[in-house]
Amino acid sequence: MSSSKVQLRTVNVTRYVTPLREGGSLPAIVEAEDGFLYVLKFRGAGQGVKALIAELIGGEIARAVGLLVPEIVYANIDEAFGRTEPDEEIQDLLKASVGLNLALHYLSGSITFDPAVTNIDATHASEIVWLDCLLTNMDRTVRNTNMLWWHKELWLIDHGACLYFHHNWQNIAEQAIRPFVLVKDHVLLPQAKQLAAVDEAFRRILTNDRIHSIVNLIPDEWLAMDTFFATTDLHRQAYIQFLETRLANTNIFVKEAQHAATSLI
Repeated sequence: MSSSKVQLRTVNVTRYVTPLREGGSLPAIVEAEDGFLYVLKFRGAGQGVKALIAELIGGEIARAVGLLVPEIVYANIDEAFGRTEPDEEIQDLLKASVGLNLALHYLSGSITFDPAVTNIDATHASEIVWLDCLLTNMDRTVRNTNMLWWHKELWLIDHGACLYFHHNWQNIAEQAIRPFVLVKDHVLLPQAKQLAAVDEAFRRILTNDRIHSIVNLIPDEWLAMDTFFATTDLHRQAYIQFLETRLANTNIFVKEAQHAATSLI
């Protein structure tokens, strides 16, 4: 598990390779100046920088507790980058995403996790379910597991749907202590039989210092795009407040997950 000090590399995108799937966000595989391939999440896509912030916070919290997440990097897109792109929709997306974006190292050769094929032990399943309850991640279901099997290990991807409270900043304190009722649809919930032990271990890891270090990774320019807050410092503090409050009340979402698991039997 990593130390509380978190840092990200910055890469410059040099080549658009291919879109990953159809949809509003149109993430893409790109090549950067370091020669590596990345899955790029665009600031100009449907949910804008909020999805990038959720990806960043969710991915780095997962990494902090010892779960496997591809390296996350800041990814610069130059103004001239999209001029030669023949697809108009992609060209518009690239133009809207000039500046700092977010990308994850591309796991070449990975396959989508299939719960019918690969069995995950109770502790590992509980770790992932606990993480997604903390982050209010609605996007880890049978239909869309957002997990990859790579080199015989389970990797977590795509945390852009986490922290959905930040689409409506009203009543942050109240939202922070709500149970995560959508855990009933979590793909790993049937195996998550060690939630209490995981809760105790992960709360020790996710100290206030560690949460501050992760939230401080959010670029000011992304925070400044939300006009709800008078300053970027206040915006940043709102994320910290939500996470710290939620971590102080994990029993609420742990009990909800345990109840949901019992209901499956």
